[in-house]
Parts: sequence; structure tokens; C-alpha cells
Amino acid sequence: MSPPRAAPIFQTAEGRRLAEAESIPWRRWGPYLSERQWGTVREDYSEFGTAWDYFPHDHARSRAYRWGEDGIAGYGDDRLRWCLCVALWNGHDPILKERLFGLTNAEGNHGEDVKELYFYQDSTPTHSYMRMMYRYPMAAFPYADLVAENARRGVDQPEYELLDTGVLDDQRYFDVTVEYAKRTPDDMVMRVTIENRSAEHATLHVMPQLWARNTWSWDGVSPKPSLQRVADSAGSAVLARHPAHEPMIATVSAPGPVQWLFCENETNVRRLFGSEGPGPFKDGINDYVVHGIGDAVRRDSGTKVAAHRIARLPPGGRTSMVLRLQPQARRDESPLDADALIAQRRAEADEFYACLQQGIDDADARLVQRQALAGLLWSKQYYEFDVTRWLDGDPAQPPPPARRRRGRNAEWRHLCNGEVVSMPDKWEYPWYASWDLAFQATGLALVDPVFAKTQLLLLVKDRYQHPNGQLPAYEWAFGDGNPPVHAWATWRVYEIDRTWSGEPDHAFLELVFHKLLLNFGWWVNRRDADGHNIFQGGFLGLDNIGIFDRSAPLPTGGHIDQADGTAWMAAYALDMMRIALELATVNKSYVDIGVKFFEHFLYIAEAVNSGDECETGLWDEEDEFFYDALHLPGQDSMPMRVRSIVGLIPLFAVQVLEEGVHGRVPGFKERLRWFLRHRPDLAKLVSRWTEPGKGNSALLSLLRGHRVKALLRRALDESEFLSDYGVRALSRYHRDAPYEFHHNGESFCIRYLPGESDSRIFGGNSNWRGPVWLPVNYLLIESLYEFQRYYGDDFRVEYPTGSGRRYSLREIADRLAQRVTRLFLKNADGERPSMMGYPLLQADPASRDLVLFHEFFHGDTGRGLGASHQTGWTALVALLLQPRAAADSGIVPVVEPEDEDAEAEAVAAVARAREQAVK
Repeated sequence: MSPPRAAPIFQTAEGRRLAEAESIPWRRWGPYLSERQWGTVREDYSEFGTAWDYFPHDHARSRAYRWGEDGIAGYGDDRLRWCLCVALWNGHDPILKERLFGLTNAEGNHGEDVKELYFYQDSTPTHSYMRMMYRYPMAAFPYADLVAENARRGVDQPEYELLDTGVLDDQRYFDVTVEYAKRTPDDMVMRVTIENRSAEHATLHVMPQLWARNTWSWDGVSPKPSLQRVADSAGSAVLARHPAHEPMIATVSAPGPVQWLFCENETNVRRLFGSEGPGPFKDGINDYVVHGIGDAVRRDSGTKVAAHRIARLPPGGRTSMVLRLQPQARRDESPLDADALIAQRRAEADEFYACLQQGIDDADARLVQRQALAGLLWSKQYYEFDVTRWLDGDPAQPPPPARRRRGRNAEWRHLCNGEVVSMPDKWEYPWYASWDLAFQATGLALVDPVFAKTQLLLLVKDRYQHPNGQLPAYEWAFGDGNPPVHAWATWRVYEIDRTWSGEPDHAFLELVFHKLLLNFGWWVNRRDADGHNIFQGGFLGLDNIGIFDRSAPLPTGGHIDQADGTAWMAAYALDMMRIALELATVNKSYVDIGVKFFEHFLYIAEAVNSGDECETGLWDEEDEFFYDALHLPGQDSMPMRVRSIVGLIPLFAVQVLEEGVHGRVPGFKERLRWFLRHRPDLAKLVSRWTEPGKGNSALLSLLRGHRVKALLRRALDESEFLSDYGVRALSRYHRDAPYEFHHNGESFCIRYLPGESDSRIFGGNSNWRGPVWLPVNYLLIESLYEFQRYYGDDFRVEYPTGSGRRYSLREIADRLAQRVTRLFLKNADGERPSMMGYPLLQADPASRDLVLFHEFFHGDTGRGLGASHQTGWTALVALLLQPRAAADSGIVPVVEPEDEDAEAEAVAAVARAREQAVK
């Protein structure tokens, strides 16, 4: 395939920056602060691992962080030596608004939850231009009300949000827009624009802040950075010196007077611990502005500084101020027109996305895709965590309790992180998760395949990957099992990168492949309890999908053979085979490895489909569905008849072997023929091995045609899995027929819950018992396209089930993609289903184009639920909206026609888009 986007993209200004970013550090500065460092495992030095309690929000303004920093619209260098953010005060709050507020896992009636309104609006991949907006109430922020009301509500009630408090009624708020623009890789401006959206005069304290991350309080020997006020041609400036960074100069321009306020980024031991210590402390600026304590700040030096301005605005009034940060040695003292620079970089961002979005005709679809990608790019974070140092404590600090050395993550002492990493959500999930990161890298590849490759390489580095081969799951429990999708993401990113560059990066593919060989071995040796190629896996990222907590030992004893765990491993084997075959085109030694993964897949397929012949089978002939099998001590296994996404995941394990691919790998075809001649029992699992299908191809799948149709009959049934907005995680069948299990006097139950969970299994902050989730919908759509490659247009399935209309699998995939994208696009009433929980935004012409990308979505209405900025894997919608990039992965969605007359044109549009992508 020729690179359809590469040349035009690299002709844009941003594309040229991407092309030269390996030699010119355009990515060095970016949005690398967390949005919540408090309440994380990294900052928890408690005896029993109570992270939320050990470092609460109330401590955050006064207590120095050990491993990172947080802030609103945070920005910094790629080691967080210097940090920028905006702080605000409306004259009524008890504290400065320096960081986003939310509830801990115990405080929220559905787990942890940010209680703020903020929106990522734009970003280029090199962060040469970025924009986000924060909505700040004019009245006192309702901290106590949010805590008290959510505590009063039970799990059967909706969450109490900021909009519910009434504090934003009558548009009594400020819209605070923060933009960053780079003149050069390390000469940048931060513009803070404040708009009074109310009908009354209002005053706001605005404080761009610059500070050094505290790296000196822990070992007692590290040198301390400094910020010092110096004379400047424009009046005054701040000189920033750091032992690991060249000196920088910060200047500020604003319509009115600005005060420099300094303090130290060190813990206020007086306030928190009743000890004596030299000030001013980390919360000095807060104490000066809010409480008028004069000696809480200095006027000349420190390690944290704020440029304090009091803005008085008439109704509808707007004002801005600009902070510029640049290297002292290369300082350009000529006046900089910051507005002109920002306008130029924004125009370059427009040019870049116009090139990327060729083929997307709908303006609203372009807007949604751009904001999804903006959220993905804003959600990068410098993540530092040395587990050994964390377990043992720091020389200059009190030793942590000895019990910690045998507690959380004690078996992960090798793990030492210190890079910019893509986060699922920088407030609710400000730590990487291995399967989230795979999807995030796939979305990032659409705009920055080089950075996407670095993300996949991170988890297989020696200081990330466990010596036993396991990939780290997430900081709450690095040893938990996430679905093994790293090979899938590696292949997808490899394909997109090849389209961008025009050259295959075999070195990247080979490096990841070698480390995944170890990981595959870990899965085979640790997650197959009986050695029958049926896998357990445990948690696997699906939180409360089952009746038991799958991350814990069963209360019944025994174990569960998991349909999803086994299907993930089958898909893993196929992805590894595909990578091996690609590498075999340049190194024939990979042929043997490719054959071994081919064999391993067939062993898994045989075990899954054994059915009545063997107790290990997971296919239920009566229901024509895949179920988990429960093994109780001393008893035969029994199917757990829960109709969930667990039983649809076997559809994901599919790959078509085309003659044009495996035929050009020397010796591969002959090796397969020999193996299948000697194992005819396994040969029957390869559809038409001796009778090639469409395009002279063979199908590798856990399902043959009949079972594909049987599973799709349920998946595409609107009374079961199919919603208006994609496939639900649990069948609606269980709304009226909950699944119940009784054992030794205990009862366990699961029922359809389209919205928030009523179960605290695995924390209760997310729900797989009925809502729509983007990652599994994306993989289902992709799998249908792969099946289409083999079966062709003659293989037709009823869609929706019971409608009497039959379509090819490609057409069904197109329509499923359309249902998913419908979550975010305006409907006939001008409303976005995912945003129906924000009626004040939907009704406001200035706000209705602000889009949030939630963790999951209501199974009946499409309302966004869970983490409100899970642009991580929810940003997969950007791929569903992108014809060309989608074609690289086999996904070319189409808008489903509302009437049959438009169907022919819609199908023709798909064909044209696909033909254009191939060309």
C-alpha cells in the first residue's frame, strides 16, 4: 500500500516538526503534569496501603509530592524539572483553585470521581499548540456539598455532580481558556484568557504559576533549584536555575499590574504535623491571597512563583495575560507578539488536521475527532515510580512501616519508571494500565506513530517487564492480569506507521516481538491451571463482569476457566504469528516461530470447541454461546450461563491467511501442510484448508460459519446486546432474568445494569454489567472486517436480529461503527447522546460543541458514565471516524442510512472510500 497521507502531512508546518522531532526536541515540553498526584499509590507511604486516606486532597496544597506534580492545564518539560499551571481565586473559596477536586473511592457513591468541568479542545502532536478550557464558578466552590450529598446517596442513585449543585446556574461562572504555543522547542508562551459569562460585574484573581518539582527533600544531598526575581527591560522577570536544566527566564505581560509571589515547594510541617520549620511553604501563595498572611510569601526568590493579577470584568467581559518561558542563554529580548504567535500555531494546527481529515465530509465529525485526539494528547504525563525506593523509603525521610516491604507490589522491585506515558485519564486514572495503553497507542498512531511506538516499547523494557515475562498491569497491583493485547497494538501501530513513513519498521516490530515471546510464555505457564490450553486469567480488565471478583480467590474454592481469557490467548497467538510472518519476509528464521504460533492457536481452538467430547469445552450447544466454566473442588465443571461480552470475545480471535501473504514467506506453506497432514484432527479447525475461500485464503478462527452466525444472532439482537450506540457488555436478557448462583448457603447474582453499577466488586467505579464500552466494540468491528475478508459478500447475517434484513459482515461492521460514533455526534435535535448528563452545556450555544469522552456509556440512552475524561481508549472513536487511517486497520465506517432509498449510495460511498484508501 502506498502512503496516502505521508507526503501531504509532512508538507504541513506541524508535519515538518514531527519529521525533525528525532533531532530537534519539539516534544520536550508538553502537558506532562498529572491532574491528580494526591491519593495515588506512588505517594502512599502508609502501613496498610490506604492511598486515598494517606494523602487526601486537603493535604495537596500543603504537602510536597515525592514522585510527580499536578495542576490545572499543567505543562512542563519531559522530566518535570519545571512545571507550569494556572491557579485561580474567585474571592469566595476557602482555598486557591490550583488543582481539580474530586471524591475518593470511598467518598463517591460509585467510586472515585472528579467534580469539575474542563475540556481539552485542541493539541498538535508536538504540543506546538494546545488549548483547554476550565469552567470556574463565581460563588464558592461547593466542596462540602459535593462530599456530603454523594455520601448520602447509595449505589442505586446517580452521582451528584457540579452541575447539580446549582453553582453554575444563570451562567455565573468564568470560562478560563489556557493556551500554549512554542516559538522554538524551548521558547514558549502560556496565555490565560478569562471570560465573565454572567450578567454581572465580577472579579477573579489569576495566577500563572511556575515551580520546580521537589527532588531535594528525599535524599538530603540533591541540589536545590531556585527562582529569583531579576531586573528586566520590561520591568521584572524571574530567573529559573536548575542543576539538571539550562537557566530559563520567565516574563509576564498583562493589561494591569502583576505581582510576583514566591514560596518554597516544600511541605508545610506546621499545618500538617504541628512541627516547626522554615517557611514560606508550598501553600504560601494560597495563604497570602486567600487569607492575607503577609509573611507567607517572599517577593524575591523561592522554588515556586505565581504572577498574581486581579482581573475585574464587566458582564461578558474578557481579558488575558501571557507568561513566556525561554532559555536565558538564547533569550530573544525583542518584543514578542504572543497573540500573533498563538494565532500562527493555531492556524498550523488547523492545517495539520485538515490534511489528516481529508475524506471526513461532516464538520461535526471533524470536530469530535479533533477533540478526541486533543484529549489523548493532553493526557500524556511524566510518570516516575521507582518501586524499590518507594518500598524502602528515602534517606532524608522517616522510614516507612516495615509491613510495606511485604505489601503492595513487593514482587516488582525491578520496576523503575521515569518517562512520559499516555494515561487513561489524568485525574481518575493518573497511572498507566497495560491494556489501556495498547488502545491509546493505537489512537496516538493516527497523529504521531513515532510516539505511539515508544509507548509500546516502554512496557517491554527490562525495568518495566517482570523477569518472569509479565507486563505490569497498573500501580494498584502491577501483578494483576490485563488482556494480552500488546501484540495486537504493536501490529496495528506498525501498519499505521508504515503508511505514514512508507517504510516498514522491522526493528521496532522485532524488538517488541522478542519481549512478547517471554510474555506469551508467562501466560501459558501461569494462567493455564490444568495444562489443557484453557485459560483463567483472572481480572482481565472487566471489573464486575462476573458474579465473583475475578482478581481474588473464589469464595467457593476451585477456579474458573474463562472464555475471555482463552479467547485473548488465541488472539494473542494469531497476532504473534502474523508478526512472525512479517519478520520472516526479511529473516527466514522467523518461519519456525510463525509455525509454532499457528500450532498453538490450533491447540487452543481444539480445547475451546471440544464441547461434549471433553469437559474443557466452553461452547454451549444448547444456548449456542460461550460461557465460563466453574470448577468446584471434587465436582464436575459447570457452565456459568451469563450472557456477557465474555462470550463474544472469541470472535476477536480471527485471522485470514492469504496466499499473497504466506505464499511469499519461504517454507511457511510447506511447513503448515506437513503439520496439518500429520494432525488431521486439527486441520479440520482451519476453514477450507484444502478448499480455499474467497481470494484463495484460509480462515483461522475459534468459530466456523455456523457459530459466527449464532454469536452474531445474539450480539445483533436489540433485546440482548445491540443498543443504539453499540454492543452492550451484558445482555439485556438479564434485566428480567438475572443469573443467580447458590453455594453453601450463599447467593451470588448478576443482572443487567445499563448505567452505574450497584456492586462494589473491584471498587465500584466502573460497570461492565450492561453499558457500552469503546475498546470491545472497536475489536468486534475490526473482527467483522476480518471475517469479511474470508467469507465475502455472500455470507450474510440478519441485522438487527429479527428485522428480516440481511447484510454482509462488512456492512454490519459499518453500521456498528456508525452506532458507536453516534454517541458523540449531534442528532436531529442538535444534542449529543453522550452529553445528555450535561443539559446546561447542551442548551448553551457557546458550550454545545464541548465534548467529553467518558469511560463507558449507558446501555440504553448512550449517556456518558464513569471517568469523564477517559479519552484514552474512548479516543478510538477517532479511528472509527477516520476513513484513511481506518482503512489501514480494516475499518472504514459509513453513516447508516435512515431509509432504504439511501442505502445504495451509502454502500457505494464505502466502496469509494476503501478504493481511495488503497490507492
